[in-house]
Amino acid sequence: MKNLFSKTKLLLLGLLLQGGIASAQQFITLDKAMEIAMEHSPSIRTSLLALERSQQLLKAQKAALKSQFTLSLTPVEYSKNRTFDDYTSTWYTNESFASYGTFTVAQPVLLTDGTISLVNQFGWQNSNSTASGIENKVFTNTLNLAIDQPLFTYNKLKLELKTLELDLENSNLSYAMAKLNLEKQVSQYFYNVYLAQMSLSIAQDELKNTKATYEITKNKVDAGLSAMEELYQAELNYATSQSDVQNQQVSLDNAKDIFKQYIGMDIFEEIMVMTDVNVNPVEIDSKKAIEYGLSSRMEIRQREIDVESSQFDLITTKAENEFKGDVALSIGLIGENEKLNNIFETPTRNPRVSVAFNVPLFDWGEKKARIKAQEAVIQSTQLDLEEEKKQIIIDIRSVCRTLDNDRMQIDIAKQNERNAQLTYEINEERYKNGDLTGMDLSLYQTQLSEQKMAYAQALIDYKIELLNLKVQSLYDFEKQEPIVPQEIIDASKQKK
Repeated sequence: MKNLFSKTKLLLLGLLLQGGIASAQQFITLDKAMEIAMEHSPSIRTSLLALERSQQLLKAQKAALKSQFTLSLTPVEYSKNRTFDDYTSTWYTNESFASYGTFTVAQPVLLTDGTISLVNQFGWQNSNSTASGIENKVFTNTLNLAIDQPLFTYNKLKLELKTLELDLENSNLSYAMAKLNLEKQVSQYFYNVYLAQMSLSIAQDELKNTKATYEITKNKVDAGLSAMEELYQAELNYATSQSDVQNQQVSLDNAKDIFKQYIGMDIFEEIMVMTDVNVNPVEIDSKKAIEYGLSSRMEIRQREIDVESSQFDLITTKAENEFKGDVALSIGLIGENEKLNNIFETPTRNPRVSVAFNVPLFDWGEKKARIKAQEAVIQSTQLDLEEEKKQIIIDIRSVCRTLDNDRMQIDIAKQNERNAQLTYEINEERYKNGDLTGMDLSLYQTQLSEQKMAYAQALIDYKIELLNLKVQSLYDFEKQEPIVPQEIIDASKQKK
């Protein structure tokens, strides 16, 4: 018996050639569909944008840890004020015109969360006061080296950097998961179109047989060998088959539109999917599948990232209303002179030391309540992690059972399809010999069509479920190789 699906593809191709539209259709394989989806799928593009966002935020944070150079310019600053002097009990007018700029180099210190900065302000000032009657024109320059260091608190720079690193890792995991889910969904939609093509092909085949039966019946009735009611039944069967072909065509067009939308193709482009659904049963080791699933499933690492992130939130929560301090040290020179060359002729030193503490006294239990709330969040994320592991084990065990069942269903469906084909051929001869009514033959024809579709569905169910196991365990049992490289799995174990 020739392969059912090879005949189906030849039949479909022949129908297209007869219709004169084969050149207008694009033939799509599953691999081709995946290529198109990876480039145009909205879900993949969204994941890529999220990944790019995380990459750029981490890049920006690392750039912020380098020396920051800023230049602030004030070309013109003019003021004229009327002021009362309490000492002399007189009013005087002060007029000032200045132009200056400030150059700053700031270097964050990742190790201590402090900042070292070098600030130089250079300018020129012209001021006069009616109180003294003297006009003062001088160049000024202030140079300071400062250190600002927080005390007794967490390192915000390290925490922000680690948070963004985890966010990038999470985005990478989400993108990898999106690709796996895309493969599964594309395959599902692809095989939906294939099954719709199969249904249309079988309906057309049934229509062809029904038409032949109708012509035989008509000839028998015209020759007076059969009753008129046989012709009425044959006409009804023929009309039903024509309607079924039209219905299957509508279902195929709808399946194609959904498929094209999902992979990002032009909705108006005509396509036809081509594939070989024959399967070679694969031996599945459920223990091995569970082992790889628990060691490399990205959802587990995402739950671990959630736990780490919630612990970071606990750190910031504990820092609210906490005892902390700040130390500020600064040394510098101030120079001023009417002549630019002599600006540091008699400089003034300006050291500055500041030590400040924040001592919380009483917050009515606010901090304690917030800490307990965040600890509850941590416990919740840890429970999510444990439940995720359990769910992975359950899902993999379920898929393995389904695959075993699907293999049995394939054998049963194949035998049923063969028996239905033989049964139809035998009863077709009986009908031609006048030993069977058209209504009875129609039932055998329907049975054959149903068994053909059941066999095709059983094969596709097995392929989809095998792909589902690949997604669940991150191990390809067809190729006998892990999806995630071993070195990445080992690195993940070291993190734990």
